[in-house]
Amino acid sequence: MDQPAVCYHVTHTTMYVYAKDVVLCHNQSRLIPRTLPRQHCRASVLHVTPKPHRIDRYEDHYGNAVQYFSIDTPHRRLAVTACSEVYCLLDQGQPALEASSPWEEVVAGLARGQDRQWLAAYEFTLPSPFVETGRLYARLARAHCAPGKPILQIAHDLMMHIYHTWKYDKGFSTVHTPLQEVVRHKKGVCQDFAHACLASLRSLGLAARYVSGYLETAPPPGKEKLVGADASHAWIEVYCPRLGWVGFDPTNGTIPSSQHIIVAIGRDYGDVMPLNGVVYGGGEGTLQVAVDVARLDCGARSNELQNSIPWTGEQQA
Repeated sequence: MDQPAVCYHVTHTTMYVYAKDVVLCHNQSRLIPRTLPRQHCRASVLHVTPKPHRIDRYEDHYGNAVQYFSIDTPHRRLAVTACSEVYCLLDQGQPALEASSPWEEVVAGLARGQDRQWLAAYEFTLPSPFVETGRLYARLARAHCAPGKPILQIAHDLMMHIYHTWKYDKGFSTVHTPLQEVVRHKKGVCQDFAHACLASLRSLGLAARYVSGYLETAPPPGKEKLVGADASHAWIEVYCPRLGWVGFDPTNGTIPSSQHIIVAIGRDYGDVMPLNGVVYGGGEGTLQVAVDVARLDCGARSNELQNSIPWTGEQQA
């Protein structure tokens, strides 16, 4: 990247501890940051203990890098650590929200599906397993609508409404908490805030997608630490003609910046889970997750990534 950039070293560790032996497990991980116009994953490596007997890499329907691995060695502890180096271009200023297309024109264009871009975006107007649509969510969005209002201004105002009036509460919800409960109680975590935004915008007929990723753990001097650092984070992107997909982070009330590292994109959390799979045996288990995102000298290489290679599509790990 020739433009000014910030570089990050990302470490994401997941630890499962089981009460009994797991005799076989099959897993999928989405832990490799994407390479996009404003972001480049220079290198990434996955460490798994016990050692898998098979590892494969491929891209899913949304272009996310997926690593599949299976273990047939009996074990009571599974440790998965992904280490990556990522370049993010420095921010060039926020998009002009007021200059974006009127929201009714975008709804009509998505319904017509007049070219490949519109057709690809249309998928993200539909309900998905974690994101239903309906009157409850449409009311939340319509409070910020007016005839002819620019689409990005609506998304921004919805984001700020959730940021100012909802409560970030780690103890309120789980991945199985119905979205209706989140909206009625106005609290949850970043995943809930993102799902609520998606449901509201899709209920208007707009295209919005889920983004998972990371935030810089220690912010630059003079900047506040963003909510969601030290863990996987979630925000949304809204489709806007001419501009493409534009991001909004309702947990922090901000448009994503170079502090936001994109890992995966999908309809909702179910499409972008960092690690999921099937285990045989194990009984009760516990889960621990730790994430660290540290700035790195762009000319340096971390030791564990000296001999790794960038993601290049389908290949053996």
